[in-house]
Amino acid sequence: MSTTLLVLSVLILLGIVIFQISKANEYIASLKGADQANDESDSINGKLYLVFLFLFFGGIIWSLYDSWDKMILTASSMHGKWIDSSFNITTLFTAIIFVACHVMLFYFAYKYRGKKGKVAYYYPENNKLEMWWTIIPAIVLTVLIVFGLYNWFRITGPAPADAKIVDITGKQFNWMVRYPGTDGLLGKKEFKLIDETNVLGVNFSDPNSRDDFMTNEIHFEVGKPVVLKIGSRDVIHNVGMPHFRVKMDAVPGIPTTFWLVPTETTDEMRAKTGNPDFVYELACDYLCGKGHSAMRLVIFVDTPEQYQAWVKKQQSFYDTQIKGSDLEKKFALNLNATPVSNTNLSSLNP
Repeated sequence: MSTTLLVLSVLILLGIVIFQISKANEYIASLKGADQANDESDSINGKLYLVFLFLFFGGIIWSLYDSWDKMILTASSMHGKWIDSSFNITTLFTAIIFVACHVMLFYFAYKYRGKKGKVAYYYPENNKLEMWWTIIPAIVLTVLIVFGLYNWFRITGPAPADAKIVDITGKQFNWMVRYPGTDGLLGKKEFKLIDETNVLGVNFSDPNSRDDFMTNEIHFEVGKPVVLKIGSRDVIHNVGMPHFRVKMDAVPGIPTTFWLVPTETTDEMRAKTGNPDFVYELACDYLCGKGHSAMRLVIFVDTPEQYQAWVKKQQSFYDTQIKGSDLEKKFALNLNATPVSNTNLSSLNP
């Protein structure tokens, strides 16, 4: 912070010095005559444009060098690497145009500065030049769009059949996470069943719900596809996982999904970053109310052995919260029962 303030102070002082020198030269030149004053002023301004060109790009290069490792988080998902490749290609093309345009802008201001007796050349049109500066950008944009659509269709395509499911529901102001049990299937939910205990409104008359478990952290298995089933209990939230390049709305009443494949375990990232406390995180990317900042959840990417060991420790929500309670009687659980349709769920509302 102190270094940044020092650099800013030096730049401000340098600007003031240049301004004062310029004004002093104008006063001196004005004493020599209007034409000479204009020539000298144009000459000074032209040279300052050239100086600014080098300071401008020098500042950009220094900024990139100083902040490169902080600008973009490492992509730790398969589709994240696709997104980064699209971003890098787009940045490459735009950087080339950016540099070329600004070099010409400031250099031409210097080269064609006003001089006594110099008349501007009248150059009304050049059809060939106009054709090329239309065709070349059109080709570049077409390539970028086609490449971007190719990656977009891969990202938004159907999830693999063996993908695991994680149910993520947001509410003011925390996330609720539910995993399927050994059957790999999540039980149905119905908002009319929500109460202080059954916070997700799970229909426990559905046999698939009996082995579902809830956690206060997320675990992914490295290299394995996972489908996120996203919802909200109240306002619009947003599932933001920057390292996985995930940003998906959680909308009340309209479930959304997103699938990803984690590529680096938490332990690998700790070794790569040199930070033994590194963790991935899920944060709400929308300002959803006063407690918005509390909507953070830790994510772990495990090896297959770590993931299976973690799953074995989990207990089903039914066993820990529903079994033996008044809710069990109201749901009239039957191990062989057919899952209840949504049209009949209102009668189960405790």
